Amino acid sequence: MTGRLAIRPIADADRLWVTSRVVELWGEDRMVNRGKTHIVSALPGFIAAVDGDVAGLLTYHLDGAACEVVTLNSWREGAGVGSALIDAAVEAARAVGCTRVWLLTTNDNLHALRFYQRRGFRLAALYPDALSEARRTKPSIPVTGHHGIPIRDEIELEMPLIA
Repeated sequence: MTGRLAIRPIADADRLWVTSRVVELWGEDRMVNRGKTHIVSALPGFIAAVDGDVAGLLTYHLDGAACEVVTLNSWREGAGVGSALIDAAVEAARAVGCTRVWLLTTNDNLHALRFYQRRGFRLAALYPDALSEARRTKPSIPVTGHHGIPIRDEIELEMPLIA
C-alpha cells in the first residue's frame, strides 16, 4: 500500500456522508437480512482514509455477545483497507465482550467469500433461497449478481473471539 492508512469511528458529523455513500452503493440506506432491517447510516462503524482521502467504510450491529458486520466497502482494492476495517470491528467487538463476529454475504459474492475466509472467518451456515424472503421487504435487491450468478442464498461466516 502506498500512503498512510488511518481508521476512525464514524462520528455524528459523518452520518449524512454515510447515508449518501450507502445509497450510492446499495440503492438505499436499508439492509435486509435474516428477517432484520438495518438503517445503515444509524449504525456504529469505521471509516478508513489513505492520506486523508476516504478509502473504506464498515458498519456493524451489536446484539448481545455477537457483532454483525452489516456492510464493508473498500475503494482501494488490495491496499489493506478492508482488512484494517475488519481488524477495527473485531477489536471493538472484543472491547464490549463479544464472543463472535459474523456476517452474511450472498452466494454470488465469490470475492467476499475468499476475502473473509483469508482473514479467519469460517463458513457457519447456509440459508437457501433467503433472498426470496428479503426481496419481499426490499424489492430492489437484484436477481442476478457477480459473474451473472443468480442471487438466491445467504451464507453466514463467523469468527469466534477467544478471550
